[in-house]
Amino acid sequence: MKCPNCESNDDRVVDSRPSDDGSSIRRRRECLTCGTRFTTYEKIEDMPLMVIKKDGSRQAFDRQKLLIGIMKSCEKRPVTTRQVEDLIDEVERAAGNALKREISSSDIGELVLKELRGIDEVAYIRFASVYRAFRDIRSFIEEISNLLQDEGDAPAKTEGP
Repeated sequence: MKCPNCESNDDRVVDSRPSDDGSSIRRRRECLTCGTRFTTYEKIEDMPLMVIKKDGSRQAFDRQKLLIGIMKSCEKRPVTTRQVEDLIDEVERAAGNALKREISSSDIGELVLKELRGIDEVAYIRFASVYRAFRDIRSFIEEISNLLQDEGDAPAKTEGP
């Protein structure tokens, strides 16, 4: 670290502690050349997650934009805001865990559909109809058939003991 007084690179850390908000480490340093003490902050470099759109353009991941799309599909459905927030958290976590700084919009859509399917089937179909851009009623019926078939493949839910 370069001393702000003499510009020497020779210093030592006197004290380290988390910042008040916990997002960085505050370090007190002492220049070994001139004795000046100064403070530095160390924090994680946070690179934004970039979304590759269908047309090939790139833009920063926008949680709010995803929230609006999901909320529209959940309109007048018994889906809580907390469930939607958790869904978006899971999508962000899955996208971030891919260890890539870029993700396609189609991958995000598939992650949302996977999570939304377990929350509310009507909201799932609504989101799928926009995301998959159903061309006609047959596409719509095919998606519902797939949903019903998968539901039939799942083990039957039992109630209580």
